[in-house]
Parts: sequence; C-alpha cells; structure tokens
Amino acid sequence: MAAGNRPLSPHLGIYRPQISSVLSILHRISGIFLAIGILGLAYWLSALAGGPAAYADAVAVLGSGPGKLALFLWLLAFCYHFLNGIRHLFWDAGIGFEIQQVIRSGWAVLIGAAVLAATLWVGLMTGSGA
Repeated sequence: MAAGNRPLSPHLGIYRPQISSVLSILHRISGIFLAIGILGLAYWLSALAGGPAAYADAVAVLGSGPGKLALFLWLLAFCYHFLNGIRHLFWDAGIGFEIQQVIRSGWAVLIGAAVLAATLWVGLMTGSGA
C-alpha cells in the first residue's frame, strides 16, 4: 500500500471523551502538579530555615492571591490523586470494573475531591484545622 492509502490510526479527534479516560488524564496531571508543588514546599522549608526575614517573605508570597490559588490547586490535586488512588486499589483487588461502577466511582472521586479540598481549605483558612 502506498503511504497515502494507509488507514489512519484512531486519535483523540475521533473519540468522545469518557469519564474513565478523562479521569486517567487528570490523575496524571494531578501527579505532575503534585511533583511541581514540592518545589513550593521546599521553598517554604528553606525560608523557615533561613530565618525570620526569609520566612516572612515566604509567608507574603504564599499568602498572596496567586500563592493561595496555587496552594488550593495543590490541595485539590492532592485530594483528587489520593481518592483516585484508593479507587485504583479497589481495581487492583478486582472490585468495581462494571461500567456503571466505573462511572459511579469516577463521579464519587470528583465530587469527593472537591468536597474534601473545600472542607480542608475552609478549616485551614479559618484556623479551625489546628
């Protein structure tokens, strides 16, 4: 066959996104975001070791609007990655492979991550998390 007559391989433009594929991609993205977020933790820890002035600067950066947004997104990524990891542990045990179970557990992970992240965030921001 000539190169022009070869059939096209399936690609993302052909398929309609399904919850399982979207959550798989989100799991990878959240893992990458968590790895990048470790740099923020390292920054905060180094500022803590650097003395009061360095720590005050770090608190100002992390307490700013963009800093709080990054911290919230990091918390949301953690909650999602954690809950989806538990979902995968059930799959490793052979539980939850029926299509309806996959859909329900996927939505449970999304909703659970949003609720857990919001609850933790409110607790941290109001000081009741201590």
